[in-house]
Formats: sequence, structure tokens, C-alpha cells
Amino acid sequence: MATIPAPIDATQTPEWKALADHAADLKANFTLKEAFASDPERVAKLSFDMDDLHFDLSKNLIDDKTVGLLADLARAVKLEERRDAMYAGEHINTTEDRAVLHTALRRPASDAGKFIVDGQDTVADVHEVLDRMYAFAERVRSGEWKGVSGKKIEHLVSIGIGGSDLGPVMVYEALKPMADTGIDCRYISNIDPNDAAEKLYGLDAETTLVIVVSKTFTTLETLTNAREVKAWMLEQLTAAGAIDGSKAQVADAIKKHFVAVSTNLELVAEFGIDPANAFGFWNWVGGRYSVDSAVGLSLIVVFGPKVFQQFLEGFHDLDMYFQNTPLEQNVVALMGLLNVWYVNFYGLGSHAVLPYNQYLHRFPAYLQQLTMESNGKSTRWDGTDVTCGTGEVFWGEPGTNGQHAFYQLIHQGTNVIPADFIAFVNTPNPAVDGDQDVHELFLGNFLAQTKALAFGKTADEVRAEGTAEWMIPARVFEGNRPTTSVFGVELTPHALGELIALYEHITFVEGTVWGLDSYDQWGVELGKQLAKQITPAFHDDEALSAQDASTKALIEYYRAHRK
Repeated sequence: MATIPAPIDATQTPEWKALADHAADLKANFTLKEAFASDPERVAKLSFDMDDLHFDLSKNLIDDKTVGLLADLARAVKLEERRDAMYAGEHINTTEDRAVLHTALRRPASDAGKFIVDGQDTVADVHEVLDRMYAFAERVRSGEWKGVSGKKIEHLVSIGIGGSDLGPVMVYEALKPMADTGIDCRYISNIDPNDAAEKLYGLDAETTLVIVVSKTFTTLETLTNAREVKAWMLEQLTAAGAIDGSKAQVADAIKKHFVAVSTNLELVAEFGIDPANAFGFWNWVGGRYSVDSAVGLSLIVVFGPKVFQQFLEGFHDLDMYFQNTPLEQNVVALMGLLNVWYVNFYGLGSHAVLPYNQYLHRFPAYLQQLTMESNGKSTRWDGTDVTCGTGEVFWGEPGTNGQHAFYQLIHQGTNVIPADFIAFVNTPNPAVDGDQDVHELFLGNFLAQTKALAFGKTADEVRAEGTAEWMIPARVFEGNRPTTSVFGVELTPHALGELIALYEHITFVEGTVWGLDSYDQWGVELGKQLAKQITPAFHDDEALSAQDASTKALIEYYRAHRK
């Protein structure tokens, strides 16, 4: 195991006890309506600015005392020391004995030589790969890189899964207005053949470049899909007369239409990809923290090096803010601590992320992996059992779609669900409906929802509208439902980098309080192992007989109905 101090049991600290007592008091006496009425400075005290983003925490179930107590808990579990250890490259990923250095992916080139970890100049190595990716992307974007028939590339297909897919897809969707060369990208992740079939539909193989994203080049789903896409590519090129099917022309086609994001150059070459066109990253970059590494190659091709550099700068600026801002004024730390507050002192295990920006429609899905794979654990980083509840179920959809789906439960259900509302002042697609600015109409909904959740609507207010007495309870809104508002100027690459880094560090804060190694993911392994054992049972009676009764019955159903 890495030589990292055992986690401090937060539940045994005086700071935890103070928070528990404080929570009991607030539950008995606190309402947001009264808190706003009694303190005209509440919004000012609980609002924060960080470059492109403005944060309003005032509609959370907290008062002046809460912030200080949460900061005290953070210090009790040595949050700042663990943060600095992570930035310095100590092996805080204990079960894999690795450094955790996604922050190095966005450090400027001028930091080369300053962060030597395990004998590696991390920043210099990162920029060496970045420079290679930028040069490659420019060749594709300019049309210098051509397919086997001499046509320029117009389409990308990126094949990956988990962190090798969720991040790039989310960013691709978020920054779509900035695509400037007519190159689009389709992402294949699911091993379900329907995914590849739909993503390949209508593509011209002669103008398509495939990026296979797998650090080890052994990921089952990714390599299965890669072989399927290779077969499609060669079949299409042959049918079009671009190649004659000879061994030499097949090899040339693969080299011109496939590149890799991987460090396993031997397997890359065995697949047929030129190792010179493989871009790697390091074992100190977890998959769900890798969108700003070579995993983002498709983004550099679509948007260009300048946009990707702005994206990295947004990450780095938030990294530095988190590292250098005192806890009581550090909105990144406070948002992480608020999540702990709701999970452990209010018993709330669900967390909604509601982007009022259609371009962020994949952001909640991205956060599901980031947060739930990181902190969905019941063992601490030293192998001991956790001593309190951990993890949150992150979920969400963009507004206003969600308002017509699940907001009923958020407003009036028996489950209280803390929610982060995210919106931007400016839109790349302004529109008017008569005299109405449509973006302002949209933002009016963003503001209305947090207001309604916070302050609700009383029975007297409903009664004053002339509602029949028997119907009044159905129209009462309890209020006191906590929300955080994140309001940005514009969804730029820089702002998006900040937003992603924000939730990376929120996840880190929670994991530190709970004593978790937020950077391993052993929980996904068992299913992978069992799948390898079960798959032969579809056709092998001996393998079938080794299964449990339920699995056996389901396979028998498959055998009976497979056409």
C-alpha cells in the first residue's frame, strides 16, 4: 500500500459532533424564507465569483455558523494537506499505489521541471504529447492528412467507453458551436451492436478517420467495437474501389484511417495502426479524469488546438483557485462540504444537476461516472470499513425538459433532493418570439425554479387565489428545498474547463471527508469477470451447468427465442 496516513475518522471528531448538533437545531428552527427575511446580507455573504462563473449558495439549508463548522470539519480531516499531497504527486491512490495527477494535464509548459513525480517530469511529458496531438490535428483539419483514396477527412469516429467516451462526448456536445472545419464526430461506446450500426450509418468510409481510445488496448468493449468498425471500413473501401483487398492495400488503409490513444504500442501495431499515430497518457490519470489528456484527441481535431488550450486553461485556473483560496471563501471546497452536509447530516442521498443550457445535455451523465465511480464505496483508503454514509446518486436533465418530467418530485415529493442549477447569461443562438427574447424566457425558468424550491407557496397564498378548500393541500409548495445556482457569462471552452474541474474537486472534497480512495474503481471488475465466464454458456452446455439457477433460466430463455 502507498505510504499515505490512515484516514481520520471524521465521525469521531468534535467538529462532526458540532455539525450534528447544529443540523438538529436547523431542522427544528430554520426556513429559507425566514433566513432571507432576517438577513439582508445573506446573498452577498453566500455568493462567490471565480473567473467566468458566479455562485449563489444562499438557497442552501445553512446559516452563517454552518460555513464555519464545515470549514472546521475540513481542517479536522486535513483536507488542505491531502489536496496539496495530490497536487504534488504523492500516491494517494492507495489500492493501486499511484499518484493522482490529472491537475498536471493542464499545467502550463512553463511548469516543466517543477513537478518531478517518480522520476518523471510530468509537465514536460504532458506537453510533449500535447504538441504531437496539436500537430496531428492540424494535419487533419487542414486536409493534409488524407484517406487511402486521397480524400480529406470529414468525419471522425471515436471508439471508447467510460472515461474514454463520456468526457469527450460531453465536451463535443457542449462546444458544438465552435466547430469550425466541417469535421464532425460520432462516438461509439456500447458493446451493443446497435450502437456501432447507428453511428456508422450514412458515413463515407473514404472520408472517415477512426480513433480507438484504450490506454491498454485491451478493453473488451472498445476492442470489440474497433474490430467491427475495421471490418466495416475495409468492406466499404473495397466496395467503393478505393482498395482492391490485397494485403498491402488493406494495411495502408488501416494506417490512413485509424489512429490510437493508447500506451500499448505493441497491440496498437498488431491491430494495424502505425505506432507513430498513437498518443498516450499515464497511470496517474484515471479514466474519468482524462478528458483533458490524449483522450480528448477528437476534440482537438474538431475544435482546434487553440480552443483545447483555452479549455485546459479553464481547468488550471480552477485548480489554482481551489489550492490557494481559504476554506471559508473557497466555493469549490464549500460545495463539496455542502454535499457531505446533506448526505451525512440530512440523510439525503440523491443530487440533481440541472443545466439550463441544451449544449450541456450530457453533463449530468458525465458527472454520474465522475462522482459515483469515485465515491460509491464502503471501504476507506486503508482498507477499513467506512464509518458513515458515502456517495450520492447524481442525475439530471437539461431545463426546461426536466420541468415537464421529474420536477414534480423535487418540488412536492417526500424526498428532498439538493440540486445544482447551471446557466449562462449569453447564448450563441439568440432568438426572439415576437417581442420576447427567448433566452430571457429560458433564464426566467431557471430563476423561477430555484425561487419556488426555496420559498414555496403557503396554504393562505393558494387560498387567496380562490382555490377550493379541498384542493388547497395539492397546491401547497413546502419550499425549503436546497439549491445552488451556478451562473456563467458564456459557455466558452475556458468556462467548461472550470466547470469540469469544479466537480472533480467537489468529488475529492467528499472523498477526503469520507476517507475514500476516490481514484480506484474495483466495483466494476466483478461484472467484467463474470461476463467472460457466462458468455460461453449461450452455446456450451458445460458452461451453462455451472451457472446459478436464475442465470441458467435466462440463458435457456435466450436459446429458445434467439432467431
